[in-house]
Amino acid sequence: MPVTLFRIDDRLIHGQVVEAWVPHLKTDEIVVVSDEIASDEMRRAIMRFSTPEGIELKILRIEEAFEYLNGAPSAGNILVLLPGLKEAADMISRGLKIRSLNIGGMHYSAGKNFSIGKAIFLSEEDRGYLKFISGAGVELEGRGVPTDKPINLMEALA
Repeated sequence: MPVTLFRIDDRLIHGQVVEAWVPHLKTDEIVVVSDEIASDEMRRAIMRFSTPEGIELKILRIEEAFEYLNGAPSAGNILVLLPGLKEAADMISRGLKIRSLNIGGMHYSAGKNFSIGKAIFLSEEDRGYLKFISGAGVELEGRGVPTDKPINLMEALA
């Protein structure tokens, strides 16, 4: 099953994803990659209720997601949602090949003092992850919805 988009969005499944990305990508399956959410029954239930009818949902720990996505399932389109750059860097460190990574929403919190666009706030640790991910040959773009003009994140960091 080809991954049509790897997306960082700390809200994971929400309106922009359900109303814009899922139809745009013709998504058959959403894979949420989060150790934290995989171990929280209430948050897993909220994710299930937020997933559109007819779309399969998998909520996997990083290790499980690496094995699943590296196993190259055979049919349909997968949207992979990650809550942060740490999860993406971990998957890449394990050997997962990611061609491009969309950063859709990393909202402001304490320590996130660098902003790019309207919804991408980065800490020094996040900036390090971006450099690592870019150094692994991954194309990075900032974009909330498919109709937004993509922002080249590495140019914005310079």
